[in-house]
Amino acid sequence: MTEVLAPAPVLPPLQIGRHVISSPVVLAPMAGITNRAFRRLCRQYGAEGSAAGGASGATSLYVSEMITSRALVERTPVTMQLIEQDPDEDPRSIQLYGVDPTTVGRAVHLLASENRCDHIDLNFGCPVPKVTRKGGGGALPWKTDLFRGIVAAAVREASPYDIPVTVKMRKGIDEDHLTFLEAGRIAEGEGAAAVALHGRTVAQAYSGQADWSAIADLKQAVTSVPVLGNGDIWSAEDAVRMVRETGCDGVVVGRGCLGRPWLFTDLAAAFAGSAERVRPTLREVCATMRRHTEYLAEFHGSQDKACRDIRKHVAWYLKGFRVGSHVRSSLATVTSLATLDDLVATLDLDQEWPSEGADGPRGRAGSERRVVLPEGWLGSRCLDGASADAVRDAELSVSGG
Repeated sequence: MTEVLAPAPVLPPLQIGRHVISSPVVLAPMAGITNRAFRRLCRQYGAEGSAAGGASGATSLYVSEMITSRALVERTPVTMQLIEQDPDEDPRSIQLYGVDPTTVGRAVHLLASENRCDHIDLNFGCPVPKVTRKGGGGALPWKTDLFRGIVAAAVREASPYDIPVTVKMRKGIDEDHLTFLEAGRIAEGEGAAAVALHGRTVAQAYSGQADWSAIADLKQAVTSVPVLGNGDIWSAEDAVRMVRETGCDGVVVGRGCLGRPWLFTDLAAAFAGSAERVRPTLREVCATMRRHTEYLAEFHGSQDKACRDIRKHVAWYLKGFRVGSHVRSSLATVTSLATLDDLVATLDLDQEWPSEGADGPRGRAGSERRVVLPEGWLGSRCLDGASADAVRDAELSVSGG
């Protein structure tokens, strides 16, 4: 089912290195979410939106979940599975996390020389305590020399293969330790093809409201490459409003598409000038959830693993619909596709999209917190001896790729 709203202005394509992204939308890397199965689903819906807008072959950029550079260099089996791409993924996009320029450089060289991707994004925004306590993720740009070294190493190894490197970051550690403007200029100077800003600090994690004015400030500071905005995009209208208010060149969408991959239909349509929006019935939502599970079974090579994986998506898919607590809990412990089908068959599948009950924020927001950092981390903007010791084993504590 579709709904027609007031048309949005047509935006120009997004240029990231040699890649022209017809719809200026990026799927944000999300751990345990943006694997090959989910990317395929989002890509299919994005193509529908491009067609609705009259654009032939238009595409967004769909980034893998975060890959740890050290694990990639060591070719751990789980990491090699996580970097797998569908044959029709174009551009093939991988996000790397790393804290050491040498290791990041080796990881980029592996990806580039073995033709495993067409775009590399560097993670400098992760707010997870086990990452920041070692100086990684959103804590790392505070050490400007280390940040510069990692970006430079990645660009140096990727450039011979004409693979663009982009940077994703947050405003800073907290409001008293902002890093985004300096980090944006450094990334631009070292040859990054684009910079993306989540308008929150590490201390905020996903709480409160994203500060879109920071995205506007970054757009003023970084002038030679695209600036992308991230944070609180729950609808195509939010994305259009962010572009209008900040002047950013494109948007990065994360939690807004959880259990709602058709958001990419809406986004592609909106940026192509179409007023059509998807408002699926529960029948259509459940069909998408089943297709997602099938893709997960192919990805994991196991129906059992697929069912365990889809469980975390169930509440997002069913948000706002009238579904009894017993069925919800049973779906959240589903063990097979047959069981999934049986449970779905008990629902009133003709329910219309619940609008207010399903629109808006998704995923856990949490609350603001004190950022856990290595001892003495904030004492200097340069990587001294104690700081170097802290980051040396930072990648060892990061699981999943």
